[in-house]
Amino acid sequence: MRFLLFLLTIISSANAATNAPPSLVPRRSFASLHKKHPKNTPIATDVFAPDEVTHDYYLKRNSDILQHRGGTMTQEPPGLPSAVKLLIGAGGIYAAFLYYGSLQEDVFRYTAADGTQFKQAWLLQVLEALANVLIGFVGMQLTGATKGIPKKAFAISGASQVTAKACMSLALANGLSFPLATLAKSGKMAPVMFGSLLLGGASYTPREYLQVAAIIGGTAIVSMGKKKGGSSSILGVAYIIMSLVLDGVTAGFQKQLKSETSKAGVKPKPYDFMFWTNLYMCITAIVISVGLNEVGSGLAFCTANPEIFIKIIKFALCSAVGQSFIFYTISNFDPLVLSTVTTTRKIFSVILSIVLKGHALSLMGWSGIALACSGIVSELIASTGGKGKTH
Repeated sequence: MRFLLFLLTIISSANAATNAPPSLVPRRSFASLHKKHPKNTPIATDVFAPDEVTHDYYLKRNSDILQHRGGTMTQEPPGLPSAVKLLIGAGGIYAAFLYYGSLQEDVFRYTAADGTQFKQAWLLQVLEALANVLIGFVGMQLTGATKGIPKKAFAISGASQVTAKACMSLALANGLSFPLATLAKSGKMAPVMFGSLLLGGASYTPREYLQVAAIIGGTAIVSMGKKKGGSSSILGVAYIIMSLVLDGVTAGFQKQLKSETSKAGVKPKPYDFMFWTNLYMCITAIVISVGLNEVGSGLAFCTANPEIFIKIIKFALCSAVGQSFIFYTISNFDPLVLSTVTTTRKIFSVILSIVLKGHALSLMGWSGIALACSGIVSELIASTGGKGKTH
């Protein structure tokens, strides 16, 4: 209950800051922000979550709007009240992605009557990306498509993102529990920080190092607090590490995407971004799934087990609906609001999985959950406090 009150307080504060009169909002020049975040330095933020289309591009667009309006983010008065918009956006993200996570876990925990399980992670990515392509296409027709978009940058970014997501699914398919995989993915700022230190000459505060250490350490404790799962669990850990590395690689590709669109003088709209990114994700997944012969075997498994196919369809639809709510929230609120919602959603996903899916944890396991969640919440508190990062 205290955590829920804390969450509501953060969202309300962020929303209040978003709608506050200019005289009440601290003005920070875009130049000062640029000084804190050099052009070529990746920033360890929650901008490429595995179950959400990357919205770093739109956070940058909001920063441009902030600069244009003299340093304050304001809301347009017409339409629904801000409280109702927040309820729609945050409620939609929570509902879609909490159910999304539950369905993803169900897909890879399902066991057929003959003892076989669904292992075709790339086929799952094909179906998920296809659902997002369809929704993105419809949205693009309604809002108007942007001409002159550089497709190559979207192709590279899409291929990287779908591979990271596939590795997450492969980790689950190879014995890694959903709570453990989700906590591990929450530490994706670690490879970004590592790459920034080596290649970008970045520097981070002691608090940021402690946040990453808490998430990684907590995840390790949870792993040690569970019964050993043998070689399959080891393979699952290997896949989640690959997914984390690809998250760091994706960050670099996304910077190229922003650079290419800027050079071309175009600003893709939300559904442009959703359509083109997922189109190339889908193409990449199709090529790999065909190459691995997952299409035939996967469809045969789904035909023999209609129950699992229904779950997969729901899973893909949740992804598409959730992404639409993400874009809705980005277009109506400060980036802090979206960061708050997506970050806390991960914590709720872990807790719901433990409670509803029957994951047995020892006292050590629960202490690891608490440590990892404290790192996630600490990162959220730091961003809520408005303290800039030192890079």
